Amino acid sequence: MKNLNALFFCSLLVFMSSCEKEQEQVEEAPTESFRNEVAATEVNVAMAELKSFDYLIQATGKLEAGAEVMSVIEQAGYLLEVNVREGQFVQKGELLARLDATESEFRLEKAKIALRNANAEYESAKMGFAALFASENKEQQEVVDEQLKAKSGVFLAEVELKEAQMSFDRSEVKAPISGQVADLKFKAGSLVGANEELCEILGTNEMILKVKVLESDISLISLNQKAEVYPISSTETALTGKVTGINPKVDESGLVQVSITLGANKNLLPGMNARAVIRAPQNNSLVVPKDALVYRSGRAVVFTIENEESKWNYVEVGKDNGEEVEILEGIEPNSTVITSNNLQLAHQAPVQIVKE
Repeated sequence: MKNLNALFFCSLLVFMSSCEKEQEQVEEAPTESFRNEVAATEVNVAMAELKSFDYLIQATGKLEAGAEVMSVIEQAGYLLEVNVREGQFVQKGELLARLDATESEFRLEKAKIALRNANAEYESAKMGFAALFASENKEQQEVVDEQLKAKSGVFLAEVELKEAQMSFDRSEVKAPISGQVADLKFKAGSLVGANEELCEILGTNEMILKVKVLESDISLISLNQKAEVYPISSTETALTGKVTGINPKVDESGLVQVSITLGANKNLLPGMNARAVIRAPQNNSLVVPKDALVYRSGRAVVFTIENEESKWNYVEVGKDNGEEVEILEGIEPNSTVITSNNLQLAHQAPVQIVKE
């Protein structure tokens, strides 16, 4: 009986041992076999390259005329005529408006008569010094001649004639520069005061776009640097301009004003909104396509490929131009980076490169 119990106990031990081994074999199923059962994720790839990288500085602003000069009515009176309309192009010196100049005309005629009378008196007085003016004594002649002109009132009459002529000329308002008429304020028949503004002349041979950029980017901008300008009215058409001014002050928002000058264009008007793109080349930068960059828990990640598996790489990101991203640290040059299906990709997941 004892031998029978011992035999049963031994058999039970053997059975339990075999069950444990079988369980261990099930639990220790190789991860490799599990991976083989998971379909490889199809991905597109690109190369991390060391190359020149165009960093794009973008900003918006308003267009201004290259020159903006106010046309001023210099004296009071009635406007007899206004010869221009808003939007009209005028040449420098062209007549814009005319005041009633009756009073100025009378003053001018009186000044001319006064000068003729003074010259007549001067000539009459000069006849009393015929012998002196016939001699060779030039120095004495100049002294006497000046005294006679002063005594006869020639000098004063000449000044008064110039003043009368200036007053008469002010009755005509002329264009100070060539350009387009804007903000016309008066019509013919208006009573105006001295120094009233008639209109503004916009010199549109050049246009200036004033934008504000971050102070951190200002070191990348220099005078005469090229810029692309996209008017809001035509966002697909790039106009070529250049940087012609950089304000040396930073405003309270940490922005610096930059002026970009571009040539005349019939489709551009002062006050239009436009976007500027200034390219700042960065030499010898490690660059990847922007699609290669994903964020996990707030950190930048780029997946590379090693042995047909994805590799998770935390990276430090530099500048971004909308298409490519500068990588400062985290991957090596010439690494193969994944650019598609990487949003939910895991580390060491099997991947298959899609042939384009």
